[in-house]
Amino acid sequence: MLTILEQKKGFNLNMVIGLDGFVDEIIHVVDKRQDFENYTVLPSIGALGDRISSAAGLSANIEMVPVQVKLGGNGPILSNALLEFGVGLTYFGALGKGEVHEVFRPMAGKAQAVHNLCDPGLTLALEFTDGKIMLGKHTSLKDLTWDVCKAGLGGAAGIAAMVAGADLFGMENWTMMPHMSSIWEGMIAEVFPLLPGRAEKPLAFFDLADPEKRTKEDIRHAMGLISKFEQKFRSILGLNEREAFGIADVLGVPHGGSLQAATMGVYEKMGIYCLVVHPVKSACCAIGGQFYHMDGPYCPAPKLTTGAGDNFNAGFCLAQGLGLSPEDSLALGVCTSGFYVRNAKSPSFQEVIDFAGKWSRGELEGR
Repeated sequence: MLTILEQKKGFNLNMVIGLDGFVDEIIHVVDKRQDFENYTVLPSIGALGDRISSAAGLSANIEMVPVQVKLGGNGPILSNALLEFGVGLTYFGALGKGEVHEVFRPMAGKAQAVHNLCDPGLTLALEFTDGKIMLGKHTSLKDLTWDVCKAGLGGAAGIAAMVAGADLFGMENWTMMPHMSSIWEGMIAEVFPLLPGRAEKPLAFFDLADPEKRTKEDIRHAMGLISKFEQKFRSILGLNEREAFGIADVLGVPHGGSLQAATMGVYEKMGIYCLVVHPVKSACCAIGGQFYHMDGPYCPAPKLTTGAGDNFNAGFCLAQGLGLSPEDSLALGVCTSGFYVRNAKSPSFQEVIDFAGKWSRGELEGR
């Protein structure tokens, strides 16, 4: 992969991404406090669960310490990572009503264009060594409808013009965007007829963002809409391990607890170009009727996990946009997320090349 990436320096890719936007407040949960300045944190989700369970029928005081306020949402974090790579990018979505919210302004300054259509949501991201708990306030996102998209983007013709020249188009965070399915329906009915034919269909990337709270009927409907995007795009659906098994169950795909069976079953059921799954320690995908798997540069003590999946997706999408193989696409994905969790920031293209080199030589710290 290293030789190929070196050859791809100076690439020219354009992507259009939406639709969500969140202000993320990264939180540590206090276990024991020694004094005003010093405390230990609850190390795991299980430890927090035990603390909460022990308060049943009684009460508890759980202290949360804000560590960082940053841009959030699947679309913005994905876009920020792609911009760090050097992708030309247009973003549209929940970045602020009227003015772009301050947490998104650095991203907006690097983008080719930004269309802010409604106020962002708010997420309290409780960080642990074994994952994160996302506590969200999503009320503002109900304002983002298909009509609002058309009004803010020049109608169906304006959206078609925005998307027509993109190498990749993505509308992220279906779960938390209450009108996303109707927006997809609007795209299919009103925008698709206006898109020109291309020798090779561009890519479309979708991230559901933990659909457990949505009904099975809603999920099945959304999966059907993603399949319809194959008319004009090569659709990529990105899932984490839990989501992969959940979608398999909803679609009636037998898997017996095998991630490979779940991945291939959902991929075949949907009839899409690619299904990619990113567990914590590895990644896999189905492309061209074949299953591919790769272990990643696992970090047992990450500096930041919120956004790791989006950074994996950015690396995978970049690789696909560059025409890399499935194996190299998985490698670039796990290297991007591996760099991110160790450094609490997205890598530049050169930084991810350097990281991949260290990984291949066994030189990474915190492996």
